[in-house]
Amino acid sequence: MIIAGMKLLRTSFCNPVYQFINLSFTVIFFHFDYKDISESFLLDFFMVSILFSKLGDLLHKLQFVLTYVAPWQMAWGSSFHVFAQLFAIPHSAMLFFQTIATSIFSTPLSPFLGSVIFITSYVRPVKFWEKNYNTRRVDNSNTRLAVQIERDPGNDDNNLNSIFYEHLTRTLQESLCGDLVLGRWGNYSSGDCFILASDDLNAFVHLIEIGNGLVTFQLRGLEFRGTYCQQREVEAIMEGDEEDRGCCCCKPGHLPHLLSCNAAFHLRWLTWEITQTQYILEGYSILDNNAATMLQVFDLRRILIRYYIKSIIYYMVTSPKLLSWIKNESLLKSLQPFAKWHYIERDLAMFNINIDDDYVPCLQGITRASFCNVYLEWIQHCARKRQEPSTTLDSDEDSPLVTLSFALCTLGRRALGTAAHNMAISLDSFLYGLHVLFKGDFRITARDEWVFADMDLLHKVVAPAIRMSLKLHQDQFTCPDEYEDPAVLYEAIQSFEKKVVICHEGDPAWRGAVLSNKEELLTLRHVVDEGADEYKVIMLHRSFLSFKVIKVNKECVRGLWAGQQQELIFLRNRNPERGSIQNNKQVLRNLINSSCDQPLGYPMYVSPLTTSYLGTHRQLKNIWGGPITLDRIRTWFWTKWVRMRKDCNARQHSGGNIEDVDGGGAPTTGGNNAPSGGSQESSAEQPRKGGAQHGVSSCEGTQRTGRRKGRSQSVQAHSALSQRPPMLSSSGPILESRQTFLQTSTSVHELAQRLSGSRLSLHASATSLHSQPPPVTTTGHLSVRERAEALIRSSLGSSTSSTLSFLFGKRSFSSALVISGLSAAEGGNTSDTQSSSSVNIVMGPSARAASQATRHLSEPCEPPDATEQGQLHDRCLAEAVADTLGVVCRRASQEDMGLDDTASQQSVSDEQ
Repeated sequence: MIIAGMKLLRTSFCNPVYQFINLSFTVIFFHFDYKDISESFLLDFFMVSILFSKLGDLLHKLQFVLTYVAPWQMAWGSSFHVFAQLFAIPHSAMLFFQTIATSIFSTPLSPFLGSVIFITSYVRPVKFWEKNYNTRRVDNSNTRLAVQIERDPGNDDNNLNSIFYEHLTRTLQESLCGDLVLGRWGNYSSGDCFILASDDLNAFVHLIEIGNGLVTFQLRGLEFRGTYCQQREVEAIMEGDEEDRGCCCCKPGHLPHLLSCNAAFHLRWLTWEITQTQYILEGYSILDNNAATMLQVFDLRRILIRYYIKSIIYYMVTSPKLLSWIKNESLLKSLQPFAKWHYIERDLAMFNINIDDDYVPCLQGITRASFCNVYLEWIQHCARKRQEPSTTLDSDEDSPLVTLSFALCTLGRRALGTAAHNMAISLDSFLYGLHVLFKGDFRITARDEWVFADMDLLHKVVAPAIRMSLKLHQDQFTCPDEYEDPAVLYEAIQSFEKKVVICHEGDPAWRGAVLSNKEELLTLRHVVDEGADEYKVIMLHRSFLSFKVIKVNKECVRGLWAGQQQELIFLRNRNPERGSIQNNKQVLRNLINSSCDQPLGYPMYVSPLTTSYLGTHRQLKNIWGGPITLDRIRTWFWTKWVRMRKDCNARQHSGGNIEDVDGGGAPTTGGNNAPSGGSQESSAEQPRKGGAQHGVSSCEGTQRTGRRKGRSQSVQAHSALSQRPPMLSSSGPILESRQTFLQTSTSVHELAQRLSGSRLSLHASATSLHSQPPPVTTTGHLSVRERAEALIRSSLGSSTSSTLSFLFGKRSFSSALVISGLSAAEGGNTSDTQSSSSVNIVMGPSARAASQATRHLSEPCEPPDATEQGQLHDRCLAEAVADTLGVVCRRASQEDMGLDDTASQQSVSDEQ
């Protein structure tokens, strides 16, 4: 019972799809057909599961054998295969019994020397024969310095490209288990083999073990552009069968969405099937350009040298050690020759008129004057862009900054010429020197030993400059004249410095950047392959790659691998073009054999046993919800408790003053000092807090509010109102009146900003109005406002006309109409102005205080009874007429905009 229970429990996780078949057959067979021979359900189920696993192996072996020996698609690799094909026909019955025996003992059935003669191998573990699969990547971290200097340790394409399969393994580690559960790879079980195929990457994925929410797998990466046989098999995978219209020797076509007879027949005689046509994974798109074609002509090399020098200047000026460099007395003493204007840098092997912009032909060298003529503008632009004030950094022609720039740029070009063996004309030598500097191998001559005063001049200035110049040279092909502007070039170098990783592939930083999913990478690769010596510029962009998922018959993989082991290890066949690895599309013989372990195969990368967990899948987290743990349960209860407390607190605060919140929607303009980006709660809190004060005594509450609000607060309130319209909960005439007074205050403030001549009168009137508290009414908002306007117009007509003549001259009334309308539109209240079909006319310099008073006129309050209400109306109206000086607010329709000068003067006289 213990053995059977553990076996069934384990297989229920390893092969969950096939458990339903075993369970159904056990119930039907032992409960209906042969009930007498049943030995309890547990033992019956145990025996049926073993029997069905053996039958599955037998079916896989038969499919492999019949597909491999089919005469109409036989691919003969040698002359031996021709005779083996004929001699194997009489032994087909023996082959059938041999297949049954190998299925019982779980041994591979392998083809002998790649022919159709099958022999039985020895018993192997069912799952995996584990060994140490830590593929060693050769880079600067695990090679000697002498090897790095003499030759490039990573000039092998297979070693350099293995990092992409390592990155693919990391990506599959996050998503493989979830994708298998979601059914994106079809049916699966432990031991299954898949091939991920794309244009460049071809990976062999072996599912080692399957558990509850985890999958252990191994990835084997093949060559990017492999042999002829590998390319033919990849093409067979990529080509579609939709265009096949044949049926035997004819081409009658096929029905829509169905395969033709020939295509269906060929697909049945394959040991592999495509389970997913577009499987998306995160990876890198690889672009490689031949550096020889990009630097073939001298003009292109001239552009590279120009960007090289400008990059040196950029990294030098932006360095935090710049001030210490230009103030170092010993360093400046060493640079005294470069500070002289008559100094000429002559070196025919280093400097050339074809590639140096500042080369002087008559002097046969480079001078400080020619250098400043080309690069002084760039030096001064970089100096202005520093974080420190520009006064502390002198960038004149005679400054130490220019001297250091001239010396460093000369050193950088001399280092390039030394690495290129003093052969500036030869393209191969130039590329060799460029690659040597790109790796960081600088050979400093005796005249440039001053740079050893601080090694950061090499490591932090010259070394990154040669790498940045290659990136700028790549981008200038798309827009050649874009980097002529110093501002554009400076921003481009800044952005590339932040988001692009530029280094040699042997640098451990390259591997770290790829595995950490950096956005963009660039490198210069030296490839030596079969006598071809070439340099390539490799650009990587993080993107999503599309793969085809091909499920391969696992018995076919075991048989071909066993055949390679027998041929290479026991028979000692060392022929690199042996027939057992030739192209065979129906079984993908070359792809499978080349993915085997060395020395049987030649995989580019073999990952260690990697486990993918269900909880790391990004999309499945939203569906599955994650595992149920005590921490997650405690977090769930805590979030629900906090949310309930917030809801109770919100209801408690809003329950007592709900009428005030609904009735008083005018936002407070003082006291809060909140900007326009504040929340709506801050604008609704203050009417709620002030509701109780207005209910006790409206005039006293308004007086306290009037004392609290000052000039700066009203200006801040105006800015908040002009940027964001107020959230009002009132409606009807109350809303219209409040919109009118808000528009009035906005237009007045804009008018006060435009008219500098009226500042004194504005200050005086505002001071007098702040000293007297404005009154507040309780009910009848619209009628009180109209009565107040009528009394103000009748009593203050003379002050109005004088103020208008002072502010606007003869065309006073029409000018006021136009200016106030424009100010209201600019203040952000255009929608309010259009909705009420009015233009706010403001006459007099103290309208800001009047807006405060009229805003308080619209604030609601609850009086004790109707009699006191009428008395309070009259008293507050009288105080408003007596206290308001020189302020007239009226609403004019849009037809008033068309009034001429005489009509405006006549209306003013009528008001008087």
